[in-house]
Amino acid sequence: MRTVRRLLYRDIVWSVVFVALAFLSLFFFIDFVDELENVGRNGYTLGQAVLRGLLEQPGHFYELFPIAVLIGTIYAMARLAQSSEFTILRTGGLGPWRALRLLALPGLVFAAVTFVVGDYVAPFTEREALALKAGLRGGVSLGSNGAWLKERRPGTGPATADTSERSISVNVRAAGVGGALLGVRIFEFDTDGRLRSRIEAASGQVLANGHWRLREVQRTDWPTPEAARDAQPLRLQTQDSLDWPSTLDATVVAAALLPAKNMSTIDLWRYTSHLADQDQAVQSHQIQFWKKALYPLACVVMVALALPFAYLHARAGGVSYKVFGGIMLGISFVLLNNASGHLGLLRQWTPWMAAAAPSGLYLLISMGAFAWLVRFR
Repeated sequence: MRTVRRLLYRDIVWSVVFVALAFLSLFFFIDFVDELENVGRNGYTLGQAVLRGLLEQPGHFYELFPIAVLIGTIYAMARLAQSSEFTILRTGGLGPWRALRLLALPGLVFAAVTFVVGDYVAPFTEREALALKAGLRGGVSLGSNGAWLKERRPGTGPATADTSERSISVNVRAAGVGGALLGVRIFEFDTDGRLRSRIEAASGQVLANGHWRLREVQRTDWPTPEAARDAQPLRLQTQDSLDWPSTLDATVVAAALLPAKNMSTIDLWRYTSHLADQDQAVQSHQIQFWKKALYPLACVVMVALALPFAYLHARAGGVSYKVFGGIMLGISFVLLNNASGHLGLLRQWTPWMAAAAPSGLYLLISMGAFAWLVRFR
């Protein structure tokens, strides 16, 4: 059995590695060509273009690795079937369920690799790529409306002495180099929804002590209705620097500013909990969290989906046809996996069910095909 494991695992691992390298080479070339138009602008060099292309590769690896596992495993198993090696193994006592158990181990190893890359390597390299892009363009735009954050806390503004709960909305126009926030606007509302203060700052930085350090600040404070009846005026202040206390720490701010694909599973969980605490819509981020948590298990599903190809006889099609079928299956899985999140959001499905539906469906297909081939073929 040790020899059988060595034979299967060696062929599968080398095939998967080859397919993954082929995919990464293709995507590196595409990313590099896309970056060439920026070379020479604002001191952007060819080396920086190569570096940014390399920094994008862990993210591509995370997205494409289950497909590489499927194609590589299909190629390895179909080649063994074509050379009759798998048939010899079957006649030597390798039953269907034992073969399935043998392939479960590399599937779990591939899932662990996907998890490590997706949770630790890819988020780091994506942030570095964004920092490189911010250095080139002087900041990363967050769209026409910027990014919005929300928090609640007791009000202690200078225009009023009451301590009723305040609702605070923060808008950030762009993200700069080194975690800088550009174009910061802070709106504070009382419990009746009245605007009580507004802070506008050219830039800001989230400090480790729970404060935001704002620069070039213009602050406007509105008096309470009672103070306004006493003719208390509007207060306008201009400051070079202001330390603004906030419960929005660096993790929450980064989660709001960065795309969800650049976040780790634990960061998504924390940000989802923050949104729930602030009574904000959380379903889209919950779906992203469950997709991130369950995506590595797609490697196990892909290995199970590839096993039936070993039971197809050579006359049922050559290796190239089976690999082509694997590519089509991989593309369909990616399309369904992307569509399931949007459908779950539109139909208000339970987040974990929307995230697990594609993998569950393909697992059922693989087990159905496997059982039919073993029973009738």
